[in-house]
Amino acid sequence: MTPPTPDLLLTKLKEHFGFSEFRPLQREIMEETLAGRDALALLPTGGGKSLCYQLPALVRPGLTIVVSPLIALMKDQVDGLLENGVSAAYLNSSLSEKDSKETWRQLYRGAIKILYLSPERLLLEGMFQTLASLQLEFVAVDEAHCISSWGHDFRPEYRALKSLREYLPNVPILALTASATERVRTDILEMLSMPDARTFLASFNRPNLSYRIIPRLAAIKQICEVLADHPGESGIIYCLSRARTESVAEDLLKKGIKAAAYHAGLSAEQRNRRQEQFVQDEIQVMVATIAFGMGVDKPDVRFVIHHDLPKNIESYYQETGRAGRDGLPSECVLLYSSGDAAKLRNFIDQASDQTEREISGRQLTRLLQFAEGSECRRVSLLRYFSEEYRNNAGEITLSCGACDNCLTPRDEVDATEVTHKILSCVLRINKQSGFSVGLAHVVDVLTGAQSEKIKRWGHDSLSTYGVGKGRAKSEWLYYGRELVSSGLLRINHERFNVIEVTNEGLTRLKNKNPVLLRAPLVSSGLSSEKRTEQRKRLGAIEYDTALFEKLRFWRSGVAKNKGLPAYMIFSDATLQAVAASKPSSLRALEGISGIGEKKLALYGEALLEVVKVPS
Repeated sequence: MTPPTPDLLLTKLKEHFGFSEFRPLQREIMEETLAGRDALALLPTGGGKSLCYQLPALVRPGLTIVVSPLIALMKDQVDGLLENGVSAAYLNSSLSEKDSKETWRQLYRGAIKILYLSPERLLLEGMFQTLASLQLEFVAVDEAHCISSWGHDFRPEYRALKSLREYLPNVPILALTASATERVRTDILEMLSMPDARTFLASFNRPNLSYRIIPRLAAIKQICEVLADHPGESGIIYCLSRARTESVAEDLLKKGIKAAAYHAGLSAEQRNRRQEQFVQDEIQVMVATIAFGMGVDKPDVRFVIHHDLPKNIESYYQETGRAGRDGLPSECVLLYSSGDAAKLRNFIDQASDQTEREISGRQLTRLLQFAEGSECRRVSLLRYFSEEYRNNAGEITLSCGACDNCLTPRDEVDATEVTHKILSCVLRINKQSGFSVGLAHVVDVLTGAQSEKIKRWGHDSLSTYGVGKGRAKSEWLYYGRELVSSGLLRINHERFNVIEVTNEGLTRLKNKNPVLLRAPLVSSGLSSEKRTEQRKRLGAIEYDTALFEKLRFWRSGVAKNKGLPAYMIFSDATLQAVAASKPSSLRALEGISGIGEKKLALYGEALLEVVKVPS
């Protein structure tokens, strides 16, 4: 088909979705696929991936198929599209036979523009031939990283999607994901037979998210302190074990917080029910394992807390990315414990595959450097994904001004004695044994541990054995990693992640020059002044808070009557814009982002009535 003019896309964007401009790369992706070409799009969570296939479907004469991995996600997407005046449907096991037949009748009549299918349903015998007879013009594969065994959420059933090109050779494909390494991207293109597809890679930066990492001391108390900054707002708490999710949820319930646990040990019915309650705001806080997340189409999650250390930076990025998908300021807090790091390290060491041990060990080391590091969290996170942080003016900078390390920088401390003890211990171990060891073993020697390895290798006879008993292991480990970051030590990834003294470290040890390092993490919150500064840097706007609460209350009533999540009526961002501008006419409402033609007709007058009533 002839690609539509940009004006037509913008017209449809405003008419159905209420937006007057595209997010980065959206238009380019749409124009590429509308020209009949394959594409791979990597847009961060909240970056508007769904719109990249939803909007073009409105200007295509035929049917668009969306392959999606989760039933709950399909329902949310379809409900949202119908609310915006877009004809959409889904076919999955949750439908009754009657509803399924009705959907097929509408498909044969050409009354549906977008159809969501699971990969299993798509690959049923005869499905491709049936879809081809329905003037199928386009296929979008959502959560495309699931197709790669190198991805963080591999799903074997996705591998069968390689049949798409075989059965539908002339139908363009758009693969979408929020994060994928270069290896995963290559796998996606190969598995979907898209060798000539153009790849669109957006920035990994989430400018509306703040990042804070504090030592886990009294977890429930610390969690409640975060919740106090988000009264009545939705959030997710991630835990590594099922038992931990249950205990944390129970503790929060005792404090009067609407919380529930979510993990793979629950029945499918229980999981679906709790997810529905969370989306409907009947549950304020979901305490979950990583089983919860993908497919949760809830844009107004205001905070994500990691009770436990995630396995790697990719997981951390993916999980924190579930906050603030509507673009409003949201908070990400990690409760850091060196004990978690030790548990993960032991788990990695038990893996039978050597390559897996090396990769996982390297990923954990990078995560610990990020968690304990003193540089800007955003700069450090983006660097992991090979991206430099740029400010609003497009200039490369080393400070976002909104994370804990930028708002409350840690003081430098004299670490000369600590440094000399660590470097000396590393050198003495190597001299006596003829080989190097990992940082954890060096710390065991310094603190006088009586492990089997220390005794077997005779490291309890070293002059540095036990010289560090006055400090906790976690503190020695922290300073060891700081010395890696400062270049005095290095991790040899080619030799099982052993620790070695660099030439610079040897010089510093010989000259006995002072060494200044950042102090360990502190458990301090943000003052009200710092929090105000943070919110401004994250893009917060000034609005009438009393009016905003009235609008939320009105929205809640409308959503309840329609059986929809509140955000499907209007997003918080739209209601804040209304509370800021206080429109007095339908024309004024038209100019507010998120209010399209259908919603203006449905809710415009009611909105104006809420604005009129004095607060």
